[in-house]
Amino acid sequence: MSLPPPPPPAAGDPVTQADSLGSVTPEDWAAGPPSQAQPLLRQEAKGEEEEGEETGVRGAWGTGTAEQRRRGWGEAAEAAAAEEGQGEAGGAAGSVSPAGGAGGGRESWRRLLAWLRRRQPQCCPCAAPLPRSAAHCCHGGTKMAALAYNLGKREINHYFSVRSAKVLALVAVLLLAVCHLASRRYRGNDSCEYLLSSGRFLGEKVWQPHSCMMHKYKISEAKNCLVDKHIAFIGDSRIRQLFYSFVKIINPQFKEEGNKHENIPFEDKTASVKVDFLWHPEVNGSMKQCIKVWTEDSVAKPHVIVAGAATWSIKIHNGSNEALSQYKMNITSIAPLLEKLAKTSDVYWVLQDPVYEDLLSENRKMITNEKIDAYNEAAVSILNSSTRNSKSNVKVFSVSKLIAQETIMESLDGLHLPESSRETSAMILMNVYCNKILKPVDGSCCQPRPPLTLIQKLAACFFTLSIIGYLIFYIIHRNAHRKNKPCTDLESGEEKKNIINPPVSPLEILLQSFCKLGLIMAYFYMCDRANLFMKENKFYTHSTFFIPIIYILVLGVFYNENTKETKVLNREQTDEWKGWMQLVILIYHISGASTFLPVYMHIRVLVAAYLFQTGYGHFSYFWIKGDFGIHRVCQVLFRLNFLVVVLCIVMDRPYQFYYFVPLVTVWFMVIYVTLALWPQIIQKKANGNCLWHFGLLLKLAFLLLCICFLAYSQGAFEKIFSLWPLSKCFELKGNVYEWWFRWRLDRYVVFHGMLFAFIYLALQKRQILSEGKGEPLFSSKISNFLLFISVVSFLTYSIWASSCKNKSECNELHPSVSVVQILAFILIRNIPGYARSVYSSFFAWFGKISLELFICQYHIWLAADTRGILVLIPGNPMLNIIVSTFIFVCVAHEISQITNDLAQIIIPKDNSSLLKRLACIAAFFCGLLILSSIQDKSRH
Repeated sequence: MSLPPPPPPAAGDPVTQADSLGSVTPEDWAAGPPSQAQPLLRQEAKGEEEEGEETGVRGAWGTGTAEQRRRGWGEAAEAAAAEEGQGEAGGAAGSVSPAGGAGGGRESWRRLLAWLRRRQPQCCPCAAPLPRSAAHCCHGGTKMAALAYNLGKREINHYFSVRSAKVLALVAVLLLAVCHLASRRYRGNDSCEYLLSSGRFLGEKVWQPHSCMMHKYKISEAKNCLVDKHIAFIGDSRIRQLFYSFVKIINPQFKEEGNKHENIPFEDKTASVKVDFLWHPEVNGSMKQCIKVWTEDSVAKPHVIVAGAATWSIKIHNGSNEALSQYKMNITSIAPLLEKLAKTSDVYWVLQDPVYEDLLSENRKMITNEKIDAYNEAAVSILNSSTRNSKSNVKVFSVSKLIAQETIMESLDGLHLPESSRETSAMILMNVYCNKILKPVDGSCCQPRPPLTLIQKLAACFFTLSIIGYLIFYIIHRNAHRKNKPCTDLESGEEKKNIINPPVSPLEILLQSFCKLGLIMAYFYMCDRANLFMKENKFYTHSTFFIPIIYILVLGVFYNENTKETKVLNREQTDEWKGWMQLVILIYHISGASTFLPVYMHIRVLVAAYLFQTGYGHFSYFWIKGDFGIHRVCQVLFRLNFLVVVLCIVMDRPYQFYYFVPLVTVWFMVIYVTLALWPQIIQKKANGNCLWHFGLLLKLAFLLLCICFLAYSQGAFEKIFSLWPLSKCFELKGNVYEWWFRWRLDRYVVFHGMLFAFIYLALQKRQILSEGKGEPLFSSKISNFLLFISVVSFLTYSIWASSCKNKSECNELHPSVSVVQILAFILIRNIPGYARSVYSSFFAWFGKISLELFICQYHIWLAADTRGILVLIPGNPMLNIIVSTFIFVCVAHEISQITNDLAQIIIPKDNSSLLKRLACIAAFFCGLLILSSIQDKSRH
């Protein structure tokens, strides 16, 4: 039996104070934890709410208040019980209790369905199927169907809640950590071995090593790594190809010319880099003598030696077995020399790549893959057994075989690899040697775990003490609860006393929050700093971006609810807006879609839309409420910055690294200062005299003038934010250019949000807008005209963004034109009354934790500071994304709740207490700055 959707909310449903505020209040990210359930994960009920229920007239599962649902289900249960002669069961109406379990739920269903079957339908006698008549007349069947629908929701809520999801996520993390730890111990913890021996292609040309990320070195980076270094390549024509590709990383203009069967030198005098190719096509006495010279103490040794040969031996000796035996003898004599060199230099033996036999010329037909495999097996066995009771220091470069297997078909002669394959092998060599020197963020292969800083050690001690303190507090509290547990009188069977559970103390909440936060930060560190979990490079395809977009769009449309109010940009609508934008941005980041310029330009609009909401929300709050108190400012700043400050400490990253939080924080302070400075103009004052509106417009004009000045005066901007201690917050890699670029990219959109809020609230005050349920915002003609203009503007911007060819040129225009698509979206979403009256509860749930999702993705969903992808389950990308996303969302939701709990304690409403807390916070940051300065000096 299909269940219809629940009935719309009743007119008399209670509306809370927060609901009556109208349009969204300042920065909804700072509004605390979600109070509404997700379609699949509901939030735990608090206070007087019963488990499995939500308050208010809306919900992710249906409409109506908790009391209305209790009342409705109670009537059905009483009626069913009365007809079965079980009147006493009807009084126990309401939710499925934990004690009742699955049996109680099934029994309730059985009674309800039996009653529905026996109940005679009270339908109208009308023959025509009129929906409105049926809705009014057949109210009994509709009501019962709605009650059955609500019962199904409650059953799901009982068995799958946010709390149970978080427990499941915790169990998954523990299991995955144990599995990866066991795998590391069994297979080894050296990512260099994986880089040299295993991997796969992502697409056609992107090579992905097993379990780690490979950095693509630029010319400057390569020269910086190889300064004063000598690299030697010894071997045949295939090694010569590898030599050329390696040199072109340093100097792309280097040409492959000259006699191929002779030595080829290369030197870059600016970086004092020397790279030589030595022509020794066979493993014989000539190669041995060349290597032996380097083993002498008086001779300068190369820092890196890359050697390999075999195909010439097969060709010259026509693939005879005697040649293979001689090859084994020669490499056996060379192996000790290579091992001796490997103590002071990096030595790599390159295995022979397969050939494409169909393309080989007649004089090379004897070079078969079977012969090549035999020579490779001989080389590997001899090199690995060259040392007794220890691992060989000579590294076998076998990954080129895997690369060649995928690309040898593109070879021109069947023997030599195409250029793209050679470039990949050369880049692998560069990663093997340079990653441990330069330590690139997106080059996790061959890179050891970074040592803990002093601040990280102190943070670990703090969280450890918090966990121990909470455990002690919990044990003491539990023992006290056992002692005070009421005992039962055996004669009367009654309890001697009633114990009221004492309220939870702020100290317990504080310890519990820091305990949970400490465990979460340990997971952050394991994911993105320790080498426990694997990391992979991103690879963009259109399907990896657009298919997930379609999935979430379908889910968002499926889970829709009626809004509490129908005002423009009401609370549910802004939560929905932030939610779907955040999900799109997450998909954009994990798919690597930044390489596709049209997608990049549309994502820039989404980021601008977040800032637009910042200007709109904060302006609306200050304009309507006039609350410029320090408590409000501290609450917003704490909720915006708490998680970022903790991550800066734990992950050893600068504040500017999480660029969006500094951006929102600075703009909040700009809005606050603009409106709080004399004269303070608020709506209440402006209603008495229209000249105050003109005064506010002058303030906004002055703000716009300041924005334009800083945008076109990079020097002045950098001087302001290079002052200590601002420089500690806004510098990245020793300068504030990145901060200037990020600020300048969306410099006007916050002003646009403030101006839109002013105009909208002015029109609303004069009752020019029709914001009733189902009513268009303006008259029919004006509404249709504005809708047409909005759709055309929206599509025009998308066409322009999709036709962008140069990112820098499009970024120059973006600050001025991004508002076009934002305003077009707002009008399309709000002019039709039916569109303004509904919202997606799926998107709104994510919108309530959008800030936490944006920040947490840096380390526990993506990897290497967003440059890669976290791999919890290797070998199955789809399952890995599902599991890592589930854990990621649960962690973000928990952090949102922790932040809200701590905000209530650390930022009290009492001004005297608040000033004391602010003094403590100031002392904390002073200590943090001192420790940071000490760390910087020790690093330099």
